[in-house]
Amino acid sequence: MKKRMILMLVAAAVFITAIGAVKFKQVKSGMAKNASFQPPPEAVTTIIAKQETWPANLSAIGTVVAVHGVTVSADLPGIVDRINFESGRLVREGTVLAQLDTRQEQAQLAAAEAQQKLARLNFDRFSGLRDKGVISEADHDRAAAEQTQGEARVGEIRATIARKTIRAPFSGVLGIRQVNLGQYVAGGAPIVPLQSLDPIYVNFSVPQQEVGRVAVGGRVRVAAEGSQGAAKTELTGKVTAVDSIVNEATRNVQVQATLANPEGKLKPGMFVEAQVILGSSNLVVALPTSAINYAPYGDSVFIVADMKSPNGKTYRGVQQQFVKLGGARGDQIAVTSGVKPGQEVVTSGVFKLRNGAAVQINNKVQPANNPAPKPEDS
Repeated sequence: MKKRMILMLVAAAVFITAIGAVKFKQVKSGMAKNASFQPPPEAVTTIIAKQETWPANLSAIGTVVAVHGVTVSADLPGIVDRINFESGRLVREGTVLAQLDTRQEQAQLAAAEAQQKLARLNFDRFSGLRDKGVISEADHDRAAAEQTQGEARVGEIRATIARKTIRAPFSGVLGIRQVNLGQYVAGGAPIVPLQSLDPIYVNFSVPQQEVGRVAVGGRVRVAAEGSQGAAKTELTGKVTAVDSIVNEATRNVQVQATLANPEGKLKPGMFVEAQVILGSSNLVVALPTSAINYAPYGDSVFIVADMKSPNGKTYRGVQQQFVKLGGARGDQIAVTSGVKPGQEVVTSGVFKLRNGAAVQINNKVQPANNPAPKPEDS
């Protein structure tokens, strides 16, 4: 009985060992096949990198700001008696824009002027009596004070009437009227916006590491997109101010340029593209923007090269290369380091690539690579 049981255990052990050996060979064979497996190549487009000379301009996004811009408001409360302007018109400094009702103040002025006249007559009379020794010096001083008080009262009422006459504080273009005839307005209520459009400011920000290249007096070129079918507005001005502090949130420095705007094409609040002309040139490698793989840890491109697979076969693959970027121009972006002229760079399909991936090049349809593209009508 014991011999039969031992034989059965030995037979079971031999059987399990044989099954394990077979499975081990199968797993090892599968791992070898996986190690030699090469994924199918990804279809991409490429371009041969070329070195170009780009002007050393510093590009930024700017906002148009009026040199003088206010919302003309009522200084005192009252009822709008006259409106002497039309929305959107050009006005000169000192032009009367609106008049509030001053009938009560006019009546008060007439009474105050009469009181002032009486105080003046009394003062003249008391001066003669004092010289004759009829009245005391105190009575004469009291008459002088009443005369001065009367003059001050008249001046106060005239100032109130003047404050109810709303004038343009400077020459400029009016906005849309915000009051109506007969409307009661409180003190500080808006009447109409007023903007001075010539000259005009353009404010933009530059990175803190570029501030040293921007100097007061430097030339600035500003471009603003026109309406549909209209040409782009381009104006040239000068840098007139560089902020003394760096924004802690963006690490950028505010720069202000002043431009002549005789036709009023630039209006406050407009979005513009500003370029600070630095007067020198840089050698760069210009690539389509679609060739750049943007990432938080660094921007990179994929360079096509001949590579060897684990089994020793040669194939066309890509190598990821980190780059330093410069300015942009149309569909192109400047690469200042990381790519050499003559290298073949992937221009589309970079999002699906990895270092060492096999590629298949098909350049029948290329991505946009125009330094000065013109948008098509949709």
